[in-house]
Amino acid sequence: MSTAPTLLILAAGMGSRYGGLKQVDPVGPSGETILDYAVFDAIREGFGRVVFVIRREFAKAFRDQVAAKYADKIRVDYVFQSLDALPPGFSVPPGREKPWGTGHAVWCARDAVTEPFAVIGADDFFGRDAFRQLAGFLRDEASSAGGEAAPNFAMIGYRLANTLSENGAVSRGVCATGADGRLAGVVEHAGIRREEVAACDDSAAGKKYSGDETVSMNCWAFTPAFFTALDEQFEAFLEKRGGELKSEFYLPEALSGQVAQRLVTVEVRPTSASWFGVTYREDKPRVQAALAELVARGEYPLRLF
Repeated sequence: MSTAPTLLILAAGMGSRYGGLKQVDPVGPSGETILDYAVFDAIREGFGRVVFVIRREFAKAFRDQVAAKYADKIRVDYVFQSLDALPPGFSVPPGREKPWGTGHAVWCARDAVTEPFAVIGADDFFGRDAFRQLAGFLRDEASSAGGEAAPNFAMIGYRLANTLSENGAVSRGVCATGADGRLAGVVEHAGIRREEVAACDDSAAGKKYSGDETVSMNCWAFTPAFFTALDEQFEAFLEKRGGELKSEFYLPEALSGQVAQRLVTVEVRPTSASWFGVTYREDKPRVQAALAELVARGEYPLRLF
């Protein structure tokens, strides 16, 4: 019997660029958050549980303003991402203020998730097709009982030009794929702007893109086997960069490392779904208009919950 997959939502970001707790900011025509659309799509595609990775200091606001709506629709659980959530033998360097990134957020859920699961960020609208593909992949993997030589995961891929903000630079994980359509690697680039579609960060100054590249928006499908290598990778990261005040353990880079070592394979599944997100406060009106259009076309009800 197949197991209903779990949706792990990374919602612990501080929203520093946005200027507030954007995970609870209303953007839908009836006051919905972007998270509401993700949970709605997950429910209608057969996910059985949602686990939110949040920060303890805004747990009450999050539960009251967001998750209370789902209580009678789907099982809801929580995992806390904290600065001092570290493997034995490691400690927080003096002066560090923020947790350790998206890879750390998933690592924090290692004891709470024991079934096939998808991972998404809380800041983005992924579209129903993404959840349909995630759910289908996870059901297939659960029923195959790990028949592959190495664990097989999946990533929903988006076109770079369709993921940029008109209001500032963004970071994107640019993907390389092999002839078999599987992931060969992901490289995180900061400072990508819509005007020139050019990365202008220190590590890739002047890098030009066509806009057709496939990027990771942190929309993944995993089995619990993922946690084994992730645990080892996080410890290695802390040994090398744990003393830095702003180092981040990125989820796409962790996956890229596992692929490079041939520990796993990752199917890249392009989606036809619309993507949009609220990176900057100025993005909000565009997101509101896009959601209103989807509702007008009948793809979502006027009120989700």
